[in-house]
Amino acid sequence: MTKKSTGLKIALSAVLCLFILVIAIRAGSVYISLRDLLGIIGGHITGRGTPADIDPMMDSIFWTIRMPRAVMAFLVGGALSVSGACMQALLQNPLASSYTLGVSSGASLGAAIVLILNISIPVLAGFMLPFAGFVFGLATVIIAILLASSIDRNVSSATVVLIGMILSLFVNGMMNLLSTLNADHSKQLILWMMGSFSARGWKHCAILFPVCIAGFVCLMLMSRKLDIMSFGDLQARAMGVDAKKTKIIAILICSLLTGVSVAFTGVIGFVDLAAPHVVRKIFGPSHRLVLPMSFIYGGAFMALCDLVSRTLLSPREIPVGAVTALIGAPFFAYVFFASRRKHI
Repeated sequence: MTKKSTGLKIALSAVLCLFILVIAIRAGSVYISLRDLLGIIGGHITGRGTPADIDPMMDSIFWTIRMPRAVMAFLVGGALSVSGACMQALLQNPLASSYTLGVSSGASLGAAIVLILNISIPVLAGFMLPFAGFVFGLATVIIAILLASSIDRNVSSATVVLIGMILSLFVNGMMNLLSTLNADHSKQLILWMMGSFSARGWKHCAILFPVCIAGFVCLMLMSRKLDIMSFGDLQARAMGVDAKKTKIIAILICSLLTGVSVAFTGVIGFVDLAAPHVVRKIFGPSHRLVLPMSFIYGGAFMALCDLVSRTLLSPREIPVGAVTALIGAPFFAYVFFASRRKHI
């Protein structure tokens, strides 16, 4: 792949994803023209206020509801996709992701416990939900790896993925039990298990954005090591890479990205599987390109799914997790059987 063709693909991908994000912001029961959209954004960014010829109600709908929701969807999709790309490299398995390893379910359980018990730690303030999501998500993937190592001495990626999926089902069962025992929170927990960006505002974006930037930068600094790790632990050690240390650091970062995302939106699956796979088909295996393009593609895909979830049956809203599952489940099957055919 030449630098020119790669640059063209990156430019086209960026334009397409920006187009999807703009559509996600504009579409809805109230139509917002491109001129009004630019006027509202410009007024808020410069501090000059909304232009006089724009209805204040339209400004409120756009700036306080639609735009933060679309931005939040983009950030969550990007964070989950980058996490999935990293997990696939570490385990050398195209089916590995934060969702299939149970990180998403564990993070959701942690957030649910905080909500039900109304746990608060003054030091953490508004970071209690993200912190709980990170801790429980990390604990789930550690348990998955420990169980896999006790069953399979070689800790094959297939075993880790299988154990992760079993743990995910177990944790989802615990979530169902919690929703049954806590009728007051049952509706909120059920919505949480299906994922939603409803009522997400700028304050949520303000917490998630620096986490995404920090996690993304750390993984980009490890991109060369991830390239080597994708060939297996033995090859990594032969090339001077500390495989164990690299795995631990990368899993911590992936758990942080997934845990914080899920803590705000609930369980949303398959985007972290589909986006990295598509990116590798287009841009090749180098993580110097896979990681940033996974963020862009995953963010655009999530924004598009959220758009479908709130407009398809308007004024009713479909959980965004259901939309991603309807698209992602067939994709998961395709990747699984395609990988099986290569080994036959």
